[in-house]
Amino acid sequence: MSKRKKMQIVVLMHEDLVPPDSIHGMSDEQVAPFKTEFDVVTTLCDMGHEVHPLGVCDDLGAIRRAIEEIRPGVCFNLLEEFHGMGVYDAHVVSYLELMRQPYTGCNPRGLMLAHNKAMSKMICRYHRIPVPRFAVFPVGRKVRRPKKLGFPLLVKSLTEEGSVGISQASVVYDDAKLAERVAFIHRTVNTDAIAEEYIDGRELYVGVMGNDRLQVLPIWEMVFPKLRDEAPKIATDKVKWDLQYQKKIGLNTQPARDLPDGVDKRIGHLCKRIYRALGLSGYARMDLRLTPDDRVYLIEANPNPNLSYGEDFAESAEIAGVEYEQLLNKLISLGMRYRLLGQA
Repeated sequence: MSKRKKMQIVVLMHEDLVPPDSIHGMSDEQVAPFKTEFDVVTTLCDMGHEVHPLGVCDDLGAIRRAIEEIRPGVCFNLLEEFHGMGVYDAHVVSYLELMRQPYTGCNPRGLMLAHNKAMSKMICRYHRIPVPRFAVFPVGRKVRRPKKLGFPLLVKSLTEEGSVGISQASVVYDDAKLAERVAFIHRTVNTDAIAEEYIDGRELYVGVMGNDRLQVLPIWEMVFPKLRDEAPKIATDKVKWDLQYQKKIGLNTQPARDLPDGVDKRIGHLCKRIYRALGLSGYARMDLRLTPDDRVYLIEANPNPNLSYGEDFAESAEIAGVEYEQLLNKLISLGMRYRLLGQA
């Protein structure tokens, strides 16, 4: 891949995650909260670009001023929330489109559809993409489980990402625990709850990149070799973010091995269908379950997944021959080629 010429790049991130110039002497635990931001900023600088990290919380004006003053060729979007709300990241991207500013990652319509777990499942079901049965339990309403929705169920936030509010207790086996866990989500996460049938099986992650022409990355798998046998193998909040707990359960993400014949090709085709059904662009990660009888279910579609060096998306890209610098360069190219509404 040829090197892109030097550019002015504004990197959008939460104001609490603006990384230091150096992480020398810092522990993994200290670096973890802003590792993605640090990896992206330092790598873009090493590639010769003029990089401007911009911390954002609840002021769109800061973005406008940066665009007007710096005139960036692209905004590299690492924002996962705005004003404390995860679903508001779509509105920030909409603002970039209103300003006719090229950006990396997913478009606002794809973000809105993917963030709402019920809406995305309904769309996928319409397209005959296998998803777990589910029910939504809005804040302030009594929990009434549909008769066709059987146990066990996994209860989580309808709209929050990153395993917020998910623990081993999120898998419930009766109506009393269902009501208790739904109330927990309402009280602690402050969103509606969704309960979906728990699909037992292998936890697979598949990266997809592209706007029109799509590239599916090698299938990745999360394994929990030291987790107790009776515990549901799910990506809880502790599994995702607690480094000590990860060591305790031997957590590892790795290329998926010993997949049944034909499953890898079937998964690749399925992931492209999901990506297009939800109107995604830029890059995304599909979270799948492979059951013991070789059925594949979409659990969630995650646009703009973790881009840290060494994490599953970047690792999977590297296995496919796309080094980290090339990966960021490809995402920039996809962002600049994405056709904004109203463009010819």
